[in-house]
Amino acid sequence: MGISMRRLLHTLLFAIVILAAPGLAPDAAHAAIPSPAPTGGAEPTVAIIVNQSNPVENFSFDELRKIFLGERSHWPNGRRITLAMSDPSQPERKVVLREIYGMNEKDFNSHFIQGSFTGAVFVSPKTFANSVEVRKFVFNVPGAIGYVRAGDADSSVKVLRVDGRLPEDKDYRFRLTARSSK
Repeated sequence: MGISMRRLLHTLLFAIVILAAPGLAPDAAHAAIPSPAPTGGAEPTVAIIVNQSNPVENFSFDELRKIFLGERSHWPNGRRITLAMSDPSQPERKVVLREIYGMNEKDFNSHFIQGSFTGAVFVSPKTFANSVEVRKFVFNVPGAIGYVRAGDADSSVKVLRVDGRLPEDKDYRFRLTARSSK
């Protein structure tokens, strides 16, 4: 019995070490939304995320653009909108500037500076170092909206449909690589 018990303990210890090793065990928080496959030609996408308590499930592109431009200050449920953006060095931000704002970094900064002086902008964005920080902020702030690489979205936040489409859909528009228009 001593050898069997020792073998069982070694097996359990081995299983604990394997499951506890970072990157080897699936994280329960990431299990709800599968990450895009790194192989097979799948293009990485950017997910628009909101706090789980937000009743919004789908936005038209035009509605989303108004929110990101700071032209809307409140959600339909009355909560104040808080916009979370990643640092200018992050590729997700470049996608959002290109696809939602239709601006470069300089025009983006000018828009918010001018808008705050004229009163045309109701919501100025908060900037975070990376997608993980954006996701944490959106999780903690009920009125928050932001964006992350789709593979970084998890069950702590809600991924919005834009024009009825999610990041894994073929014709989803927010991709890390710009598509050529033909």
